[in-house]
Amino acid sequence: MYKSTVLFLLSFLSANFVSAQNTTDDATYLKENYKKFEYMVPMRDGKKLFTSVYVPKDSTKKYPIMMDRTPYSVAPYGLDKYKSNIGPSSFFLHDGYIFVYQDVRGRWMSEGIFEEMTPEKEIHKSKKDVDEGTDTYDTIDWLVKNIPNNTGKVGVWGISYPGFFTTASLLSRHPALVAVSPQAPMADLYRDDSFHNGAFQLVANFGFYPYFTNRQDGLPTKRNGNGFDFGTNDGYEFFLNMGSIKNTNDKYFKDTIRLWNEMLDHPDYDQHWKDRNILYHLHDIKTAILVTGGWYDAEDLYGAINTFKTLIKNNPTTPIYFTMGPWVHGGWAWGPGDHLGDVDFGGPTGPYYREKIEFAFFKHYLKGGDLDIPKISAFETGVNKWKQFQNWPPQEAESKSLYFLPDGKLSFNKPVASDSFDEFVSDPNKPVPFIDGITMDHKREFMTGDQRFAARRPDVLTYETEVLDKDVTIVGDILANLKVSTTGTDADWVVKIVDVYPDSAKNNQFTAKGVYMSNYEQLVRMEEIRGKYRNFFEKPEPFTPGKVTDVNFQLQDILHTFKKGHKIMVQVQSSCFPLIDRNPQVFEDIMRAKDTDFKKATHRVYTSVNDSSFLQIRVL
Repeated sequence: MYKSTVLFLLSFLSANFVSAQNTTDDATYLKENYKKFEYMVPMRDGKKLFTSVYVPKDSTKKYPIMMDRTPYSVAPYGLDKYKSNIGPSSFFLHDGYIFVYQDVRGRWMSEGIFEEMTPEKEIHKSKKDVDEGTDTYDTIDWLVKNIPNNTGKVGVWGISYPGFFTTASLLSRHPALVAVSPQAPMADLYRDDSFHNGAFQLVANFGFYPYFTNRQDGLPTKRNGNGFDFGTNDGYEFFLNMGSIKNTNDKYFKDTIRLWNEMLDHPDYDQHWKDRNILYHLHDIKTAILVTGGWYDAEDLYGAINTFKTLIKNNPTTPIYFTMGPWVHGGWAWGPGDHLGDVDFGGPTGPYYREKIEFAFFKHYLKGGDLDIPKISAFETGVNKWKQFQNWPPQEAESKSLYFLPDGKLSFNKPVASDSFDEFVSDPNKPVPFIDGITMDHKREFMTGDQRFAARRPDVLTYETEVLDKDVTIVGDILANLKVSTTGTDADWVVKIVDVYPDSAKNNQFTAKGVYMSNYEQLVRMEEIRGKYRNFFEKPEPFTPGKVTDVNFQLQDILHTFKKGHKIMVQVQSSCFPLIDRNPQVFEDIMRAKDTDFKKATHRVYTSVNDSSFLQIRVL
């Protein structure tokens, strides 16, 4: 199944992740014990939003409300058609809540015009000044006044795009809203799904938007967007043959997808993107919050981590909890979470989160009783243990520099060579693939995938430590400090942190056929930057050919132990295709580049005492 299909279906069902073994029993229980209602809930500007409500049939009790607001449809529609499961997990279904699902403004059966990550307004001067905060306020206000047998307490949760609407619910500041859990939330669209440090996320977005664009007017509909037939399973060949990004419209979309064109029209971090950064607005919040994310989330890792960091900084007295586990996008909400690709996490992690953290959090704030969950729960990969912290990153972590040295060495000791560098030729017409194999998928397994295929290429530099004589635990964000030069006027820089297993490593129960964990090179973290944005995302700048230049950028947080007997490796390359689009290595608007613009260039990474390249890390 193509990645676009997978992402769409997972997002479509984001409110309904559930363990497979419970699906049938929960569906039966739901129909027997809940009654479904459908409403058009009025907003202050006169628009109405389609809302499905599932109410327990036992009217002798009062129930708190659990709500999910989504752009992916509250289907199935019809009073006699029920979801197969409701709530964040089956624990909620059997504990008794009123469940509310709402098509957000401009999507599916709700009225209005949809805006990508609706810009939030700090001041609302009239009833026409609406955003997701006001829509949430108006919805909650209507629910507590019109749904019988509710306790007047509301909780909101959502994953991915619904995670953004969950974060936006905090800005309603409605007194009935007592608990919120943004999970893998989109936070800053420029840094989450669309671009990473200016590098366009090609394969994820290309297939997604044809599905997502189910309507571009104010008329309610149950119609889905048209899918895209790639005609092949080989994404590398498809996108290479497609040519430059502008060909997406010239050959395929024909300017019919407005949200796709918004990305192409705004490659810089301009006001369009700043208006869609909800992090600016997360202040003066009193609602209890549980932020959840996965270390191997290929879509919204930035969103989860930075939503928490921003909330905790701007709201120091608010009860805020944070959980990061060894999960892909939404992986905590379904399945065991016991492995990813060939990498074994030592046992199930999903059920623990669903019962002991998520359910416990909402039950405490919506129904009362004790709450015994850590402020910060983080799964330490490499040794496969849950850790608890009071601060993130932990205050006891020590800042260190991990230097690139001549001859492919990596060390905590500074380089001593007076003039040294490594160089490679980057050919955008033969880019480095992001995964070893043939796929049209944005395969989640690449986040822990074996990197030996890349290390063997001449256009990938590798630096590795000696065999470790003790465990080394790296925690928090990582800053890449590169000293580089290029013969071109633009270049992408991709940095990977890799855990190199010893020759003695044995296969585990999840190791794929034909794969060997002996000398496995497990990807731990990867991030990229479009070099022209090295100083300002708002203002691209060309490289001066041959000039040594600083390229510094942030890699997202990790909590990983490189075990004794392993090695730490860093890989540096200038393409990662088609995960990110190709850079022509000529300073220009890449979204308008011609096929003939793509040129080879020679890149250097410097490893000398005066021009040192290194990673700034924190070590526990």
